[in-house]
Amino acid sequence: MGVELRPLGVNCNLACQYCYQNPQRDAGNLTRKYDIEAMKRAILAEGSPFILFGGEPLLVPVEDLEELWRFGLERFGSNGIQTNAVLINDRHIELFRKYKVYVGISMDGPGPLNDARWQGTLAATRESTERSQAAIVRLCKEGLTPSLIVTLHRGNATAEHLPALCDWLRDLDRMGVQNARLHLLEVDEQNIRDKYALPAGDNVRALLCLSRLESELPRLRFDLFREIENLLLARDNQSTCVWRACDPFTTEAVRGVEGHGQRSNCGRTNKDGIDFTKSDTPGYERYLALYHTPQSAGGCKGCRFFLQCKGQCPGTSISGDWRNRTEHCAEWKALFRDAEDKLLDRGATPTSVQPNRVYLEAAMLRAWSEGRNPSLQDTLAQMMVAHQKSASGAAS
Repeated sequence: MGVELRPLGVNCNLACQYCYQNPQRDAGNLTRKYDIEAMKRAILAEGSPFILFGGEPLLVPVEDLEELWRFGLERFGSNGIQTNAVLINDRHIELFRKYKVYVGISMDGPGPLNDARWQGTLAATRESTERSQAAIVRLCKEGLTPSLIVTLHRGNATAEHLPALCDWLRDLDRMGVQNARLHLLEVDEQNIRDKYALPAGDNVRALLCLSRLESELPRLRFDLFREIENLLLARDNQSTCVWRACDPFTTEAVRGVEGHGQRSNCGRTNKDGIDFTKSDTPGYERYLALYHTPQSAGGCKGCRFFLQCKGQCPGTSISGDWRNRTEHCAEWKALFRDAEDKLLDRGATPTSVQPNRVYLEAAMLRAWSEGRNPSLQDTLAQMMVAHQKSASGAAS
C-alpha cells in the first residue's frame, strides 16, 4: 500500500471527536518541525510511492508540499494525499495537477452529517463542511476527481440520517466520484462510544442499505463490498490491510515515515497515545491464537469466515486488546453471510462452504507459524499444484 508520510504527525486543523489519533494528541505527542531531506531518505529506503497523511497534511506550507511532490513525481511518477479538504485552495489544485497528486478526502456527509468533524463551534464546523464539499465539487469539475473515506456513526448512519447520506452519495456519483471506502467507527473511549457508536444491528442495516444503493449507481463503488466478495472467492491479492492478518507491531501494509524520517506503524494500533517503534520482524501469533480461541473468549474458533476476516483489524479489537478479534464481529459476519448467499445464488461456491476449507485453513496456519503471510489466492494455487503433482505421481 505504499508509505504514509506524516511531516506534522497527527497535527490537524479539525478536532474530529472520534479520531483514532486523539490519544496521541491528548498525550501531547505532537510534531512541531520536520526535516524534508530526512523524509526523502526514509522514503527511498522504503522504496515505495508515498501518500501525504496526517492529521491534516495541508497544514504543511505550500512550498514544502511542492518540494515533496516534485520528489515524488520524479521518483515514482505520481503522488497522493489524504485530507479533510477544508484547506484546499487554488494553489493546492495547481500543484495537484502539476505533480499528479491523487486526492483522497475524509468526510462523513453534508451539513449536520459531518458535525463529528468538529472545529470548535457548530458554526465553524458547518462552514468547514461546506468548504470540504466545495472542494469535492471543484476537484470533479477540474478533472481531479477524488476518492472518499466515510466513517459510519450516529451522526450520519442512523435510520433518521441514512436518506440524507444516500442522497449525498448519489450526488457524488453524478459528479463523477467512483470510489469510496466505508469505515465502521473505531472506538477507544467510553464517552465516544456513548455519543457516536452505532449498535451492531444499526451498523448492519446501514451497510446493507449502502450495498443496495451501490447497485443503483452507475459509477460510485464502495470497495468494502467488492473486497468481501473477492475474499469469499479467494481473490484477495489486492485486499486492503484489515483483511490481511496485520501484525500490530509491524503493520506491513502501512509503512509510516514521520517528520524526521522515523519509521512508524499504522496509527490505528496506537492505543496508549504513543507511536511505538516499528518492529523489524513480523509475527502472526494473533491469528494462530484467534483460530484456536473460543468465540466466547474473544477468539474466532469455528467461524467459517475466519480465513476471510482473520479477526479483522487489530485496531478494532475487543477492549482495545490486539489479541482479541474485532469488536465488529457481528457486522462482518452479517456482510459475509449476505455476500455468501448472493454468490451461491449465482452458482459460485465461496471458500467458506467448500469441503476443502479445512485444508486451506491448515495451510494458512502453517504459513503463519513459519512467519509467512500469503494470500488465500496464492495459498490455494499452491495447494492445487501440489494436488496435481500428487495425482500425477500416483497415476504413474
